[in-house]
Amino acid sequence: MEYMNEDCRQDGNILDKGLHEECGVFAVYGVPDAANLTYYGLHALQHRGQEGCGIVSANDAGVLKRVKGEGLVTEVFNEDRLSGLRGNMAIGHVRYSTTGGGGIENVQPFLFRHNTGDFALAHNGNLVNSAPLRKYLENRGSLFQSTSDSEILAHLIKKDSVNKPRIFAIVEALNMIEGAFAFIIMTSNRIYACRDKYGLRPLSIGRLGDGYVLSSETCAFDVIGAEFVRDVEPGEIITIDSHGIRSRRYSEYRRNAMCAMEYVYFARPDSDIEGRNVHSFRKESGRLLFEEAPADADIVVGVPDSSLSAAMGYSEASGLPYEMGLIKNKYIGRTFIQPSQSMREKGVRMKLSAVKTIVKGKRVVLIDDSIVRGTTSRRIVTMLREAGASEVHLRIASPPIKMPCFYGVDISTYDELLCARRSVEAACRAIGADSLAFLSEEALYKAGRRSDLCLACFNGNYPTDLYQAVEEANKDGKF
Repeated sequence: MEYMNEDCRQDGNILDKGLHEECGVFAVYGVPDAANLTYYGLHALQHRGQEGCGIVSANDAGVLKRVKGEGLVTEVFNEDRLSGLRGNMAIGHVRYSTTGGGGIENVQPFLFRHNTGDFALAHNGNLVNSAPLRKYLENRGSLFQSTSDSEILAHLIKKDSVNKPRIFAIVEALNMIEGAFAFIIMTSNRIYACRDKYGLRPLSIGRLGDGYVLSSETCAFDVIGAEFVRDVEPGEIITIDSHGIRSRRYSEYRRNAMCAMEYVYFARPDSDIEGRNVHSFRKESGRLLFEEAPADADIVVGVPDSSLSAAMGYSEASGLPYEMGLIKNKYIGRTFIQPSQSMREKGVRMKLSAVKTIVKGKRVVLIDDSIVRGTTSRRIVTMLREAGASEVHLRIASPPIKMPCFYGVDISTYDELLCARRSVEAACRAIGADSLAFLSEEALYKAGRRSDLCLACFNGNYPTDLYQAVEEANKDGKF
């Protein structure tokens, strides 16, 4: 996965990835020191968001308390802050910003005080009809605390929560929103988990002692010793309280169109997504990549870290040795500001370096999971050549990204996407590789053992109506 373009965004942070997933959610019910467990769960989900995080707990009296901040989980929380979050119920969130941008006001979970009862909310995904819904709510008196689309669900719930059980207000609200989401809502005595009817975002249920946990990825269960129970189904609301777990469908329309990039890039390799291990998916995609695009070469090298599984699969299928030709420096600071272009270039080399004695004189098959802008791919190819590689054949374990995403993935504008207006041959020339090939869409289905996936960023077949999203994209030059 490429790192960033030459401008490295406005803040010059070269460590941001070329693709951002909006966030990760985690919750604990019925387990002592729930906030502490949520801290460890969020730490396991840190790869899904590094801009901010927060935890809301509910104590034995049903009082909700929140701690949140900008930065990594270990930066926001310490022993003193966690000690103030008491109780056996908590929800947490890590985020990247997409709709609404950054800032402390957009860091979740959101906490709302209401005469029908306080509640907290955490969201992974993106709503495509946020603009008309925000206008609808503001015209009826709603005042928003943030610019995040996630807050819209809370106002829809509050609007309909007077004189009726909250579950009915949640059902009505979910049927008004459109897009990709995994919502977790916590009241003083229960937790609700809601997943979009298209199944675009993952959300799983685990068991821990006499209580339950919820997580965007199953890797967080392992950290706290929880046992996986099942995935929340598309179009389903799970209620967890003193009565145990109950299930309700809020929509009769259901798909299992999981975002393909969850498998390709976002999720940790030790997570299982809808019954398929992520490492196994990536390794199989590497095998299929060799079948579709073999290369006459000496060694296989993967771009750390998310491409290593695919590189292993390509190596095994081809019989070529898998070598660690690129090394990632894991100890570089999270925000390294470069005041000049030359320092930006050095910053890339601080993040990633070629092993000269491994690649010198070799024909290298370079495996990466995806290409967004292509700038970093070009730098890595150049880096390998400067290290002495005689040839560099780039193989991508996903199809070309040609379209923007409106479901919570921070994909660049249309004009910046390398493959939006270029043929594979033209993209290869732009990167400077000896050859370039991508995995087919059919291979993604095969690697995932699935009949349905969201491939919108590859082929433009969006599973939902897009509402204002296309208009905004045209304004921003995405279309």
